[in-house]
Amino acid sequence: MFRKTISLVFLFVLFSANAKQNDSIAKIDSTSNNLKFNYKQLIIPSVLIGYGVIGIGNDQLLSFNRQIRAEVKEDIDEKITIDDFSQYAPAASVYALNAFGVEGKNNMRDRSVIFATSYIIMATTVLSLKSIVHEERPDGSSNNSFPSGHTATAFAGAEFLYQEYKDKSIWYGIAGYAVATGTGLFRIYNNRHWLTDVAAGAGIGILSTKIAYWINPYITKKLFKSDSENKSTSMIMPFYNGQQYGLGFAKVF
Repeated sequence: MFRKTISLVFLFVLFSANAKQNDSIAKIDSTSNNLKFNYKQLIIPSVLIGYGVIGIGNDQLLSFNRQIRAEVKEDIDEKITIDDFSQYAPAASVYALNAFGVEGKNNMRDRSVIFATSYIIMATTVLSLKSIVHEERPDGSSNNSFPSGHTATAFAGAEFLYQEYKDKSIWYGIAGYAVATGTGLFRIYNNRHWLTDVAAGAGIGILSTKIAYWINPYITKKLFKSDSENKSTSMIMPFYNGQQYGLGFAKVF
């Protein structure tokens, strides 16, 4: 059963990559480097979130969750905590690539604002749902299982990496989504989340970053003066310690 789940998620990665190739031919606003709204971009995150939400009260999906947990407990002897770190890898890759001279779509300031906006949207949504739903984790450790925050963080970063570097190579996005998918699988592997938690987290992460790109021109216009007037550089980086989200901010004048 767990192998079937891995296969399904792998197919999702391939489907996402194909869908994103189609997205790349969408029109871009001539006055902005950011993503232009297209309702088709809502399909994948909506399906994932919908699956997770429906699964909260659907007997068949709940039974499927329990079957996966039983397979995990039977076949896996020890936990691997790589998901505590891999959740940050896609987003960190954006800054690492830029540091090595591979320029992305936006400059440091704009990409940092976009990512901070995405992170705020994602964290607010995840923490709100956790406090409302009160779903018990598979290991019984707490009642904040839905949705998966680690998975949401990873997929928000994967979409961020894709959007910044899709014009360089589609493989950057594929790599980011592969890492994000692995993070979600390890949340199931470590008996910390149900499949529905992971699916919803993935959808929330993707959608949060898309929204951040859509609204960034407005936010940038409100927060910053023109480039000729503003010589400072800002960087905003998030953190998540397993229980709390936060943001770090640095500004160079």
